[in-house]
Amino acid sequence: MARFDMSSGRLTKKDVGLEDGTSQAPDVLVPDGVMELTIEAPTGLIRAKTNRLRLNGMNKGPDFREITFFLTAESLEDFTALIRDGVDRYGIPGESAEDWIESKSSHPEDKSDFALAPGTSTGLQVQYDLRYDGSKDVQVIIVHVHPV
Repeated sequence: MARFDMSSGRLTKKDVGLEDGTSQAPDVLVPDGVMELTIEAPTGLIRAKTNRLRLNGMNKGPDFREITFFLTAESLEDFTALIRDGVDRYGIPGESAEDWIESKSSHPEDKSDFALAPGTSTGLQVQYDLRYDGSKDVQVIIVHVHPV
Protein backbone atom coordinates (compact mmCIF):
# COMPACT_ATOMS: atom_id res chain seq x y z
CA MET A 1 0.00 0.00 0.00
CA ALA A 2 1.20 3.52 -0.81
CA ARG A 3 -0.47 6.72 0.37
CA PHE A 4 0.56 10.26 -0.46
CA ASP A 5 -0.87 13.52 0.85
CA MET A 6 -1.03 16.10 -1.94
CA SER A 7 -4.01 17.88 -0.40
CA SER A 8 -1.92 21.07 -0.40
CA GLY A 9 -1.43 20.65 -4.16
CA ARG A 10 2.18 19.46 -3.86
CA LEU A 11 4.30 16.62 -2.53
CA THR A 12 7.63 17.47 -0.93
CA LYS A 13 10.61 15.19 -0.70
CA LYS A 14 10.50 15.73 3.04
CA ASP A 15 6.94 14.27 3.05
CA VAL A 16 8.36 10.90 1.96
CA GLY A 17 11.40 10.95 4.23
CA LEU A 18 13.97 12.40 1.83
CA GLU A 19 16.09 15.49 2.35
CA ASP A 20 15.23 18.71 0.56
CA GLY A 21 17.58 19.18 -2.36
CA THR A 22 18.21 15.48 -2.91
CA SER A 23 17.84 14.19 -6.45
CA GLN A 24 16.68 10.77 -5.24
CA ALA A 25 13.38 9.59 -6.64
CA PRO A 26 11.65 6.42 -5.45
CA ASP A 27 10.73 3.85 -8.10
CA VAL A 28 8.68 0.96 -6.72
CA LEU A 29 7.94 -2.24 -8.62
CA VAL A 30 5.80 -5.06 -7.21
CA PRO A 31 6.79 -8.04 -9.38
CA ASP A 32 4.16 -10.50 -8.15
CA GLY A 33 1.07 -8.45 -7.42
CA VAL A 34 -0.27 -4.94 -7.03
CA MET A 35 -0.27 -2.21 -4.43
CA GLU A 36 -3.19 -0.07 -3.40
CA LEU A 37 -2.27 3.53 -4.23
CA THR A 38 -4.09 6.50 -2.72
CA ILE A 39 -3.22 10.12 -3.40
CA GLU A 40 -5.06 12.69 -1.32
CA ALA A 41 -5.74 15.60 -3.65
CA PRO A 42 -7.04 19.08 -2.79
CA THR A 43 -10.61 18.07 -3.73
CA GLY A 44 -10.80 14.30 -3.66
CA LEU A 45 -8.82 11.11 -3.94
CA ILE A 46 -6.88 9.44 -6.71
CA ARG A 47 -6.98 5.67 -6.23
CA ALA A 48 -5.53 2.81 -8.19
CA LYS A 49 -4.24 -0.73 -8.05
CA THR A 50 -0.84 -0.73 -9.68
CA ASN A 51 2.36 -2.73 -9.78
CA ARG A 52 4.61 0.26 -10.55
CA LEU A 53 4.99 3.67 -8.99
CA ARG A 54 7.54 6.40 -9.66
CA LEU A 55 8.09 9.77 -8.03
CA ASN A 56 9.78 12.24 -10.36
CA GLY A 57 12.20 14.21 -8.24
CA MET A 58 15.27 14.29 -10.42
CA ASN A 59 15.80 17.90 -9.50
CA LYS A 60 17.43 19.71 -6.59
CA GLY A 61 14.20 21.37 -5.48
CA PRO A 62 12.12 20.46 -2.44
CA ASP A 63 9.13 19.07 -4.40
CA PHE A 64 8.41 16.11 -6.61
CA ARG A 65 7.27 17.20 -10.05
CA GLU A 66 4.98 14.23 -10.58
CA ILE A 67 3.79 10.85 -9.41
CA THR A 68 3.57 8.27 -12.18
CA PHE A 69 1.83 4.92 -11.97
CA PHE A 70 0.63 2.29 -14.42
CA LEU A 71 -2.80 0.81 -15.06
CA THR A 72 -3.13 -2.38 -17.07
CA ALA A 73 -5.93 -4.13 -18.93
CA GLU A 74 -6.12 -7.45 -20.75
CA SER A 75 -8.75 -6.46 -23.30
CA LEU A 76 -9.90 -3.42 -25.26
CA GLU A 77 -13.15 -3.52 -23.27
CA ASP A 78 -11.28 -3.32 -19.94
CA PHE A 79 -8.95 -0.66 -21.35
CA THR A 80 -11.86 1.55 -22.41
CA ALA A 81 -13.49 1.05 -19.00
CA LEU A 82 -10.30 2.40 -17.37
CA ILE A 83 -10.32 5.41 -19.69
CA ARG A 84 -13.98 6.19 -18.98
CA ASP A 85 -13.32 5.82 -15.27
CA GLY A 86 -10.59 8.49 -15.57
CA VAL A 87 -13.03 10.78 -17.39
CA ASP A 88 -15.60 10.34 -14.61
CA ARG A 89 -13.25 10.51 -11.64
CA TYR A 90 -10.64 13.05 -12.66
CA GLY A 91 -12.33 15.26 -15.24
CA ILE A 92 -10.26 14.06 -18.20
CA PRO A 93 -11.96 15.58 -21.28
CA GLY A 94 -14.49 13.02 -22.46
CA GLU A 95 -14.74 14.03 -26.11
CA SER A 96 -11.16 13.16 -27.03
CA ALA A 97 -11.35 9.99 -24.91
CA GLU A 98 -14.48 8.85 -26.75
CA ASP A 99 -12.91 9.74 -30.12
CA TRP A 100 -9.92 7.52 -29.28
CA ILE A 101 -12.19 4.69 -28.08
CA GLU A 102 -14.28 4.89 -31.25
CA SER A 103 -11.16 4.81 -33.41
CA LYS A 104 -9.70 1.78 -31.62
CA SER A 105 -13.03 -0.05 -31.56
CA SER A 106 -13.04 0.15 -35.37
CA HIS A 107 -9.45 -1.13 -35.59
CA PRO A 108 -8.69 -3.13 -32.41
CA GLU A 109 -5.64 -4.79 -33.96
CA ASP A 110 -3.83 -1.46 -34.46
CA LYS A 111 -1.21 0.16 -32.27
CA SER A 112 -1.63 3.59 -30.66
CA ASP A 113 0.34 5.89 -28.36
CA PHE A 114 -1.89 8.79 -27.37
CA ALA A 115 -1.97 11.24 -24.46
CA LEU A 116 -5.34 12.52 -23.34
CA ALA A 117 -5.54 16.09 -22.03
CA PRO A 118 -5.30 16.19 -18.24
CA GLY A 119 -8.27 16.28 -15.93
CA THR A 120 -8.21 18.68 -12.99
CA SER A 121 -11.37 17.95 -11.01
CA THR A 122 -9.31 16.73 -8.01
CA GLY A 123 -7.25 19.91 -7.86
CA LEU A 124 -4.31 18.06 -9.44
CA GLN A 125 -3.57 17.39 -13.10
CA VAL A 126 -4.24 13.73 -13.93
CA GLN A 127 -3.12 12.75 -17.42
CA TYR A 128 -3.65 9.38 -19.12
CA ASP A 129 -0.92 8.38 -21.56
CA LEU A 130 -2.45 5.50 -23.54
CA ARG A 131 -0.21 2.69 -24.79
CA TYR A 132 -2.31 0.29 -26.83
CA ASP A 133 -1.12 -2.53 -29.08
CA GLY A 134 -3.81 -4.94 -30.29
CA SER A 135 -1.18 -7.64 -30.85
CA LYS A 136 -0.25 -7.74 -27.14
CA ASP A 137 -2.04 -9.40 -24.22
CA VAL A 138 -1.65 -6.48 -21.82
CA GLN A 139 -2.44 -2.83 -22.54
CA VAL A 140 -1.03 0.01 -20.43
CA ILE A 141 -2.11 3.45 -19.32
CA ILE A 142 0.68 5.53 -17.83
CA VAL A 143 -0.91 7.93 -15.37
CA HIS A 144 0.89 11.19 -14.58
CA VAL A 145 -0.22 13.22 -11.56
CA HIS A 146 1.11 16.80 -11.38
CA PRO A 147 0.44 19.84 -9.22
CA VAL A 148 -1.87 22.26 -11.03
